[in-house]
Amino acid sequence: MFAIGLTACAPDPVSESFLSGENTGYIAADGAIVEIPVAERGDPVDFGGVTENGDTFDSADIAGQVAVVNFWYAGCAPCRVEAGDLESVWKQYEDQGVSFIGINTRDQADTARAFSEEFKVTYPSLIDVDTAEAKLAFAQAVPIAATPTTLVLDKQGRVAARIIGPIDGTSILSTLVKDALAETP
Repeated sequence: MFAIGLTACAPDPVSESFLSGENTGYIAADGAIVEIPVAERGDPVDFGGVTENGDTFDSADIAGQVAVVNFWYAGCAPCRVEAGDLESVWKQYEDQGVSFIGINTRDQADTARAFSEEFKVTYPSLIDVDTAEAKLAFAQAVPIAATPTTLVLDKQGRVAARIIGPIDGTSILSTLVKDALAETP
């Protein structure tokens, strides 16, 4: 016997857990922020993949730009909470040579697109669930052990800062981006 169960408009226990402060049902982190001094940054991270809309992306496409890379998935409650703040910082800096790219680690394209529509996220996301190539590309520089994790890459494509866990409002990420923009190559 084969049975399929569908739920729609049902309560989301993971989101409810996060919002209540219980923090269960997802890979948690403490919101630690690490800035990496210029002299201590590793090599540029070369990554790429296919976006939720089927477009090919390669980090060479954003060479010379500051970039924000956010690791997420649709069922991650803190990812849902931070989506609006990420979009706000993206809108603040999109005309200043800053790129945003999400890396969805668990969902297929349809789910990622639905998330982007629901939370009004306009920057692209790589669908990394089948290959984990994008996540692995960052493993040497900064292992991604928590979701969400947000990275700021400098103009050379090196990891300049990492936020482990959800961003808390826009000010910290905005400051990290502004600092990376102010650096001279």
